[in-house]
Amino acid sequence: MNPQDHQDHRASQDGRFAAADPTMNAIHLTEVDGIPTLFAYAPGPLRAGLVFRVGTADETLARAGVTHLVEHLALYRHGLADYHYNGATKAAFTHFHVEGAEHEIVDYLHGVCASLADLPMERLETEKEILRTEESRRDPGQLPLWRYGAQGYGLVSYPEWGVRNLRPEDVRHWTQTWFTGGNAVLWIAGERFPAGLALKLPPGARHPLPAVTSALPTTPAHFADGQGGVLLDAVVTDTAAARLYAGVLERELSRALRQEDGNSYTAATDYASRRDGHALLTAFADSLPAKQDAVLGGFVDVLAALQAGRIAQADLEAVRTRADAGLTAADAAVRRLPGAAEDLLAGRAPRGLDELRHELWSVTPGHLHAVALEAAGTALLQVPSGHSASWAGYAEAPVRSTYAVTGRRFEAVAKDGSALVVGDDGVSVTVRGRDGGDLAVTVPYRSCAAVLSWPDGGRRLIGTDGLAVAVEPGLYGVDAHTMAVLDAAVPPHARVQLPPRQTAPRAEAPAAAPAAESGGAASARRTGGQTAALVVLFLLGGLFAFIALATTVFGHDPDSSTGEWLGLSGFLWAVTGLIVWPAVRILRRTRRA
Repeated sequence: MNPQDHQDHRASQDGRFAAADPTMNAIHLTEVDGIPTLFAYAPGPLRAGLVFRVGTADETLARAGVTHLVEHLALYRHGLADYHYNGATKAAFTHFHVEGAEHEIVDYLHGVCASLADLPMERLETEKEILRTEESRRDPGQLPLWRYGAQGYGLVSYPEWGVRNLRPEDVRHWTQTWFTGGNAVLWIAGERFPAGLALKLPPGARHPLPAVTSALPTTPAHFADGQGGVLLDAVVTDTAAARLYAGVLERELSRALRQEDGNSYTAATDYASRRDGHALLTAFADSLPAKQDAVLGGFVDVLAALQAGRIAQADLEAVRTRADAGLTAADAAVRRLPGAAEDLLAGRAPRGLDELRHELWSVTPGHLHAVALEAAGTALLQVPSGHSASWAGYAEAPVRSTYAVTGRRFEAVAKDGSALVVGDDGVSVTVRGRDGGDLAVTVPYRSCAAVLSWPDGGRRLIGTDGLAVAVEPGLYGVDAHTMAVLDAAVPPHARVQLPPRQTAPRAEAPAAAPAAESGGAASARRTGGQTAALVVLFLLGGLFAFIALATTVFGHDPDSSTGEWLGLSGFLWAVTGLIVWPAVRILRRTRRA
């Protein structure tokens, strides 16, 4: 740690820090009951947070939601209180935070630790229902699952399917493994250290950050999903330059898409450190359906300009000045505390104010250009359904597998050309491609993240790469023996039993991607429709152009006025233009895609 910013204090006999200099804007390091503790001077109500190095990315898809469930159970006994408290489950960290008087802070932290040691299991089923209600209002987005797959950091995109089947012993084991003193950091902000504070947590090991997985064979990549606008995320090195680049990118998107073109209302960016030396940079621009082409093109143009190094010094200074004001504000150290606690849990020493400001003011437009190039190399772009970014150099994210398993083949009852293949090592669904070969989506048993099971016999196997295969006996005529063999082959820990379905199951073509229709299938339909439209429009356009030309050259009658002749010719040429112009736009869009 920087000795100018972080001072190792020991609590005095009355449990309080020696007087801290309120002008230091510093974070001090001590410990409580062996748990690293960060303290920052701040007037007003006392604030505190207990942070654990566990989150959604540590779970499996079949047990997704267990950390969130522990968080809810740990807070239940606090009930309704006059002070503010809450909890939050993130991808790699779980936070319990509180604001209030000194005795309220102490009581809250004591209560959280006591609840974690003895969770109120009589509330288990009730809290499960609360989580399902909360989930119904959550829109986690699709970018994580497309980037990481159905594991690790990609699990934030999925429903908390595991909650329904969790037993008390499952929840206790998770708590005893992850919610320990060795896997926790405490932070406190106030005028003094609270007296009488004790953290009675069981001993345990510090856990490393979740492994970073990838479902993308190449980047930059894109996929089509949704109608709301354009989304992008990119993995960049976690630096001051990357944070400033996020701010400059937001300014450029807002200037180009809202102020100049008027095609977007909201153009914004976000920057989130993964605490492993890298961060996730996210950008978004909304759009009306009629403006999607323009917004996508404008979005890509802004990125291209920054990647070419067209970065204004004035934009950098504006963003940097705002960032420096945040670092030097009176409450800056307090606002840095939760992130500093995460850094400690990730094995990264929190950085001092002088070091942060020095790095901030050392950034040049050249550094931002380097970040723009780094972001371009790792970019994942979500475009509206029916669109593509292949024309801009973004590869199509995988929507099918490279092979199909061999085994028993069951043709679809609907005779639509699709088939289900159940093999010894996995399952596939296939359909005949245009070249005569099979297009397939395959889930090997060894990499099955979860198998959803319904009482009507339906199964849905989801691979760790995010691809899924629906096994519907009624749609493919699968016999009971084959279903029993499949169930026996799936790892027991991957099974998720779900309640009866409200809608009838339907067959899925192998072009179906994670939570979205395949770009390939949609593209095929678009291409066929566009070709037909082009033929019709160009035929009509050619006919009217011939009539207009004939009228212009040969249609003048000496007995009629020149004005009538010119008016008729102009009308015919205008009709020709109205027919040909949509055809030209379709042709240009097809060539770009």
